Amino acid sequence: MKNTFNDAEIKAMLKLLDDEDENIYQSIERHFLEMGREIIPRLEEYWSNSFDAVLQSRIEKLVHKIQFESLKNDLHFWHTTESDDLLKGLIIISRYQYPDLKEQTIKNQLNEISGAIASQLDYHLIPTERIKIFNQVFYNIYGFNGNTVNFHAPQNSFINTVLESKKGSPILLCAIYSILATENNLPVFGVNIPEHFILCYKDSFANPEHHYTYPEYNILFYINAFSKGNIFSKTDIDTFLQKLNLQPQKSFYVPCTNTDIIKRILRNLHYSFTKSGDAQSVHEIEQLLTLMEE
Repeated sequence: MKNTFNDAEIKAMLKLLDDEDENIYQSIERHFLEMGREIIPRLEEYWSNSFDAVLQSRIEKLVHKIQFESLKNDLHFWHTTESDDLLKGLIIISRYQYPDLKEQTIKNQLNEISGAIASQLDYHLIPTERIKIFNQVFYNIYGFNGNTVNFHAPQNSFINTVLESKKGSPILLCAIYSILATENNLPVFGVNIPEHFILCYKDSFANPEHHYTYPEYNILFYINAFSKGNIFSKTDIDTFLQKLNLQPQKSFYVPCTNTDIIKRILRNLHYSFTKSGDAQSVHEIEQLLTLMEE
């Protein structure tokens, strides 16, 4: 249970943030951590009214701790109860770097693109033709593309920066693509393959005369969101795996879970921060990955 403090007590604790006694500071820090997000505006106000560099540094670290603990709670809750909502998971991950990110802002951006796709789609067309129309809007009108120049940049793993720059990693482009496809009743799902991430198109009205990659999944074809929505087959995946000297596994061909997607994004971030030498972020991403295993 959170401790509750009145305004006078909070003011008194704020004044003790620069106390030289480490035990006193840690006690005050613990109380603020228990208060959670709601104390952040008070801390930020106190920071802005201070000219003490040491105090400001302590407040900055404390605010980050509060935000990170809150994010851990949000991610754990998503993992255990809300993992059917991929968009919410993506927004939680983005808040690691952009804690003030508004969910409605992202939804508004996606709704605009989804509406443009809906205005062009013709459901009387065969699935491959529907995807070609989707691709026309997604890539040619809105300009989404794979970020080949800064492939391992952390920004490729955050939905808000990908929506803004229109450039991202294979998995973020696939995630956005599948969310928009689902909004437009296109059965497109993520497939977690080594060294890449792709999409599959499932047949909603399975025809026993069709030869499916895996009958229980009714997969018609695959889509490479990192390469302008290129359509390809199981044989192409086989060839890709052969080049990597990997034995085929069922998980390389069938839809993965939203939890798999978020875990892979976190692993990408772990690699990005390791590559840039950001030890604190590496440690924090490891904590988030551990949460996803619980």
